[in-house]
Amino acid sequence: MTKSKKQESEVVGKNGVTLRKTNYDSKVSGYRTYEVYQRERVGESTEKIKPSDLISEEYRADPYPALTILRENYPCYRDWLSNCYWITRYNDVTSIFSDDANFETRGKNYFLKAEGLGKDLTEELPVMFAQERIYDEDTRIIATEIVEALLQKTDVDLATEFAAVLPLRILSKQYGISQEEVSEFGHRFWRMQRGTSWDPRMQIDGVEATQELLGFFKEKIRKKDHEKEENSFSEMVRLGGTEEDVVATLLNTDHQTMHGTLSNLWFLLLTNQAEFEKAKSSIRMLKLAYLETLRHSPPVIAAERFALTEVERFGRLIPEGAKLVCSAAAANRDPRIFSDPDAFVVDRRDMCQREPRGQYRADGLASGIAFALGKPSIHPAVPEDRPRSRYAIVRDAAVTASQTLIDLTKEIKLQKGKDVSLSSLSIGEMHTCWKLRVRLKAR
Repeated sequence: MTKSKKQESEVVGKNGVTLRKTNYDSKVSGYRTYEVYQRERVGESTEKIKPSDLISEEYRADPYPALTILRENYPCYRDWLSNCYWITRYNDVTSIFSDDANFETRGKNYFLKAEGLGKDLTEELPVMFAQERIYDEDTRIIATEIVEALLQKTDVDLATEFAAVLPLRILSKQYGISQEEVSEFGHRFWRMQRGTSWDPRMQIDGVEATQELLGFFKEKIRKKDHEKEENSFSEMVRLGGTEEDVVATLLNTDHQTMHGTLSNLWFLLLTNQAEFEKAKSSIRMLKLAYLETLRHSPPVIAAERFALTEVERFGRLIPEGAKLVCSAAAANRDPRIFSDPDAFVVDRRDMCQREPRGQYRADGLASGIAFALGKPSIHPAVPEDRPRSRYAIVRDAAVTASQTLIDLTKEIKLQKGKDVSLSSLSIGEMHTCWKLRVRLKAR
């Protein structure tokens, strides 16, 4: 006996109440999208996943299984537990990135609850030129020093002793931090960055670290150390920046892209020997390996956008102020865009460097999220009147550092018996390889 049209459009909930899925006697729904949405029941509409799965220990260790379920079944998922929407398909995610008329990105000041801290001077041209110069001139020198020191050891951790140290050394150079001050500065910077987390304990510690950095830079400005230096810090002070402005700029500095991608790059290369051989064959192939790492295993796996006004998207009515979690981890493995998306392929043919609405990423970031590096570039790859984009600067620095490691070593192999994996320290933080024990042999 076949079901009637009316019966097919009904569903009985767990509480025994019969609900209509559609108005079976009408050509249109009869409701506004939002009203239909409010009638969804967890047991009927999202039975394949629970909101708690997205803040679980399993998700912290490996987010990809849960994100695959979202992308293939609920591409705009209403997470009532965390009060947000998850956007997981590539074209949907990139459209939200490009739509500045309806969505905004909130800076780290907002999450640290330090909106009045100072002015972010990141986009000032003198600061940008100083940053570019230090990346271009000092990356190879610093990388060489680090690798030569590592070659003196038998037990080397590329994650903590190479990928984490290099960005901090470059950042210290930009802010005029002496060798003696690097360790304490790095600790404070790390605590301040982690203070943008949802965890109240990290937030409190982040505020304390911010106050410590304010005192540190106030003293540096008082001593006029910047007058004999040529770096980002000195340019900020010459522009009239105070210690509040310097720390606000430091807070909004990206630290995850270079640290996380370097660590993930070497994790992927050392666990995929055939791809490693391709990557080290030329600087071009190594650059492609970096881009593929950002696609396959981005360190920043999600970024938040907020609705500026009530807007209808993806069949939903998104209310004003709603938080949209744009998942790079899910989008970058969307099978609608990438063939065999779970495979790490250095010379992948379907990498796209053009984003929606004419915004070109000629600077090289094919996929991935790092709002602290700026919006997708609309400028030429090598502009005449301004520095290259920070995406391109960080990409070139990471490739230069990796090539230096390859040039100075005859052999790089994982230590036997050491399990390696990617994970986050806590939900929402950088997803990377935190321990990568290797054996190095000098040339």
